[in-house]
Amino acid sequence: MCQPVRVSDTPSAPPVCVLGLGLIGGSLLRAAVRAGREAWGHNRSAPSVDAARSDGFDADTDLVAVLQRASAESALIVIAVPVPAVAATLTAIALYAPNCSITDVVSVKAEVAATAARQGLSDRYVGGHPMAGTSASGWSVGSADLFREAVWVVGTDDGVDPAIWTQVAQLALDCGSVVVPAESAEHDRAVARISHLPHLLAETLAITGARGGPLALGLAAGSFRDGTRVAGSAPGLVRAMCEGNRDALLIALDEALVLLQDARTELADLSSAATLVEAGHTARLTYDNQETWEITGIVPGREGWIDDMRDAGRRGGRLRRL
Repeated sequence: MCQPVRVSDTPSAPPVCVLGLGLIGGSLLRAAVRAGREAWGHNRSAPSVDAARSDGFDADTDLVAVLQRASAESALIVIAVPVPAVAATLTAIALYAPNCSITDVVSVKAEVAATAARQGLSDRYVGGHPMAGTSASGWSVGSADLFREAVWVVGTDDGVDPAIWTQVAQLALDCGSVVVPAESAEHDRAVARISHLPHLLAETLAITGARGGPLALGLAAGSFRDGTRVAGSAPGLVRAMCEGNRDALLIALDEALVLLQDARTELADLSSAATLVEAGHTARLTYDNQETWEITGIVPGREGWIDDMRDAGRRGGRLRRL
């Protein structure tokens, strides 16, 4: 592979087994290998596996063999499949690699944690969610640089194993990300607002623009293109993330609908859009000016570390080293 290789900051970091070699899983495999980690992957699609092998990576279509290897080498297993395939993947892990540490890169956390619990794998599981991606999908669009300086949420739930938490956090750091600790349900409520709702709004904007016909689409420029970018994502993947976070997304969607209805009323009655426009501008400036800081001095496993990590994450803390 024509890429620089560095050694992980943690010499004892376990091998990495990536299940699913799409955009996120494929990028993770690339990034882990570049960081000096032993890593291999699985994908049920033979063309994807062939492409990964052609690029010099260790990949296979035989899930049982991949998991048996993970078990033998005490690998950290990363679930990088769509939400509908998570349950079956955890079932296979429970059968063939139940003693491995497990994480995932799925965009909803509480549902995956509950599924792991049903398989008796709660004590081996620590959720993860790199906040990175594009509207494209598949091995061919992956990149080892996808996670560089991206936020990577690491699930910090009650009773989490500090050793496994550390393994997952170190993988995120090795891939070039910064770690934000968060409890699963709290994570899901947050991403409903800043990730899942934007998908529904993008679909709505795309439909509204298209209904204007060729003239409207012919005049569309930056604001329409940027606002509809994620509407280009594979519909199955969008449905899986939104439907998998139904309850939290409904709350955020209801809030957005109230804002739009109020804006319509103000525009109809007063010929003004001031309330929504000015509040939106202020909210955007809040995002642009949000300050972050480096988390230090919290040691996984010490008394109170879970609450301390969660609190730090809520207040804009980022973990850059362990």
